[in-house]
Amino acid sequence: MLFLALGSAAYAQTPAAPPATDAAPTQDPSQQTYTLKAGAKIVLVPATVSIKGQIVYGLKADKFRILDNGVSQAVTLDEDAQGFGLSLVVAVQCSRMAMMEYEKLQGLPTLVESLVGGGPHEIALIRYGAHPELVQPFTRSLDKVASAMSRMGPCEDDEAATRDAVSYASSILENRDTHNRHAVLLVGEARDHGSSVKEKDLIAQLGRSNTVVDAVAYSPGSNETMDDLKHFSGGRGPIGTLIMAVQGMRKNTAKAIAEESGGDYFHFNNRAGFDESLGKLTNRVHNYYLLSFPVPSGAENGLHEIKVTVPEYPEADIRARRNYYAGDVPPSDVK
Repeated sequence: MLFLALGSAAYAQTPAAPPATDAAPTQDPSQQTYTLKAGAKIVLVPATVSIKGQIVYGLKADKFRILDNGVSQAVTLDEDAQGFGLSLVVAVQCSRMAMMEYEKLQGLPTLVESLVGGGPHEIALIRYGAHPELVQPFTRSLDKVASAMSRMGPCEDDEAATRDAVSYASSILENRDTHNRHAVLLVGEARDHGSSVKEKDLIAQLGRSNTVVDAVAYSPGSNETMDDLKHFSGGRGPIGTLIMAVQGMRKNTAKAIAEESGGDYFHFNNRAGFDESLGKLTNRVHNYYLLSFPVPSGAENGLHEIKVTVPEYPEADIRARRNYYAGDVPPSDVK
């Protein structure tokens, strides 16, 4: 799910954002009409609804229920989510096992083109090992993106700083048009190796920014499922929710980042599995509901748990972000 997001605060650990690029709006922003206004204190909750693998279409706002720390909120549904522009960062690991995996990623340029569709878009490419590296600044040209993919090749590095890469991607998205959907496509190992950005800081950054991360990972190992996080039902307060999220990120970084931000996670073992994962992701990208609600007055600082349901379909599988972050600094006692 590559969804819409508004700006967030950058972290000192991330590299400086790049200068202006060749990306340009396709029409005068003053002539566009937006449901969501820049700077509005709202929580965006992109969601897909399916029953036994079949997408449920045509639901209205009154069919959804959103709980913020267990309290029901007034739900808004944007009817034209696909009409927003898209600012997308594609982050690909170049280190460690990546050399053995690159042959399987040959379909990535085609995937990116399918994901952005025909709407306004801009795409940046980064690769990462011990540090994120900007390979292609934001551009509207898919030809430039395809050409730059050749510079995303393997690098000799023993680390894979996934959290650092996602934090950097989020920081450069902060400087883009706030009316665009902001998203990251992460391709790499499931685990993190060598990041300096702490789990709780990245969770807070993503929770404030509304940037959604979709992850396609290889070698997920024994931590493919995170049932403790998946079945967490709340009731522990914002500190408990943050601790659970931190624990999940240490088990399977790519999956936890995706799930915490409201994105999708897929794993693959071969070229066919990679292509199949990308096909599923593309289908979900174009079939989601963009829900939102205003941050409650006097909201407690910290991580807020979000729960989305469709009471009419209690058996539905609903994929949506699990939290948002209120306040600026995660509590110091969360390790």
